[in-house]
Amino acid sequence: MYTDDDIQYALEMTRVLHEPDRRIDTFGTTTFNFHLVSELMDKANEVRVRQGVVHAERPRILKPDPYEDFNFEGFGEQAQAFSEWFKRHVQRGGLALLKYGFSFRRDSVTEEIIHDSFQTVCDRVVTRVNESSNPLNAVICGVDDTWEISLLRFTVEMIEKSQGINIFDFKRRGLL
Repeated sequence: MYTDDDIQYALEMTRVLHEPDRRIDTFGTTTFNFHLVSELMDKANEVRVRQGVVHAERPRILKPDPYEDFNFEGFGEQAQAFSEWFKRHVQRGGLALLKYGFSFRRDSVTEEIIHDSFQTVCDRVVTRVNESSNPLNAVICGVDDTWEISLLRFTVEMIEKSQGINIFDFKRRGLL
């Protein structure tokens, strides 16, 4: 089991060396290809490079409906008509949140050990990713034994950087 200190350390040590050129698509699934570089603990010049994919589902709009439980006891059809009108007109400017979903497929992760300095391996991986011209590639530097936390930090950063674009797209289509 990992302690809070282990998690905090992994979060603090994680760096994105190459960020994808694209963000999470508003109306479709986005697949990011990651290359996670980490130094092996207690071993000099041994670096692990993991490669895999992270699938980001399209964001969904969550709108709480505080007026869902209107109860007009003793009123007739007019109360029901008013309730429906109220929901259509008053709720328009209400609070809306975006829900993002990621799926991480462990079976698509490969790894290799490279015998070279950490910085040299990082530079080589970034160069290879830049040459590939794939706008969905990411290179992440993380901690070896908590590498999944480093990957999760990357996904949270992608959500933060995508929200503005996604909200704009939803508003442009009249969904928010």
